[in-house]
Amino acid sequence: MLTIKNLNKTYPNGTQALKDVNLNLEKGMFGLLGPNGAGKSTLMRTIATLQLADSGNIQFDGIDVFKQPDEIRKTLGYLPQDFGVYPKVSAEMMLNHIAKVKGIINKSERKDYVADLLHKVNLYPFRNRNLGDFSGGMRQRFGIAQALLGSPKLIIVDEPTAGLDPLERNRFHNLLSELGENAVVILSTHIVDDVTNLCQRMAVFNEGKILIEGNPQELSDTLRGKVYRKHIEKSELEILENDFTVLSNYLRGGQFYVNVYSESNPGEGFEIVDNDLEDFYFYCINKKQEQEAAI
Repeated sequence: MLTIKNLNKTYPNGTQALKDVNLNLEKGMFGLLGPNGAGKSTLMRTIATLQLADSGNIQFDGIDVFKQPDEIRKTLGYLPQDFGVYPKVSAEMMLNHIAKVKGIINKSERKDYVADLLHKVNLYPFRNRNLGDFSGGMRQRFGIAQALLGSPKLIIVDEPTAGLDPLERNRFHNLLSELGENAVVILSTHIVDDVTNLCQRMAVFNEGKILIEGNPQELSDTLRGKVYRKHIEKSELEILENDFTVLSNYLRGGQFYVNVYSESNPGEGFEIVDNDLEDFYFYCINKKQEQEAAI
C-alpha cells in the first residue's frame, strides 16, 4: 500500500504546489485527473524521490520514501512527463544498460527480457535505431518500456499517452491494465478517457489539492439527470456563463454546443444528456472556482 499523509510543498517563488495531500492506494490503477499546472507532476516527482516535500510523509509497503529513497527506487518504475534520451544510443542498448543497473545480471535472460519489453511497446522492429532518430510517439513508448524494467511494484506514469496515436494508446492501456493486477499504478493525466477506461479509483486534483476521490463511475453518476445540452451561437456563451454553471463548450458537426449543470431543466432549447466523467471533472473544477469567487 502507498500512504501519503499531509503532504505540502511550496516553491521559492511562493507557489504552493501541494496542499495537505492525503491518499491511500492499494494495488490497481489509480487516476490523478487534473488540468495542466494543477501540481500533479510535483506530486509524482515527490513520490519518485526526485524532490522533497516541505512537510508530510510517504510510505510504501513499510518503506519511508523520504528516509529510504534508495529502497523505494529498487521497486519503482517512473515515466516523467518530459524525459531526455541519449541520442546516439540504440533503444535495445539503452534498455539493456538500464536492465543491468536494475540487477538483471544474466546476459541471456537480460536479452530476452529487453526483447519482450520492446515487443510490448511495439518498438522491436526499431530496436537498433538510435533514440535520437525516434519520433515523439516512439520516444514516449521507449519511456514506457524503461519504466517497466525490473517488474516494479510501484509504477508512476505522468501524462503517458501524450504523443501516442489511437492504436498506440489502446496498446498502452492494455499494458497498464495488466500491470495494475500486481502493482500500485498511478496514472497522472488531464485526459479524462484515460481514467474512464483504466481506473477503478481516481481523484480530481487542482491547485495542489485533492478535490474529491472515489470510483469514476460512481462519481459521474452523482450528476445523473443534472446535465443539459444546448446548441447556441458563440456570442451567447458569455450570457449563459453568467446565468448557469457551464461545464463545457464544444463543436459537434460544425455547430457550437454547451453543457450546463442544473438541478432542473434550464429552459427552452435545453435537452438532458447522459453525462460522463468529463462532465463531472468540469463540474468539480468550476465549482471550486465559483466558491473562490464568492469569497
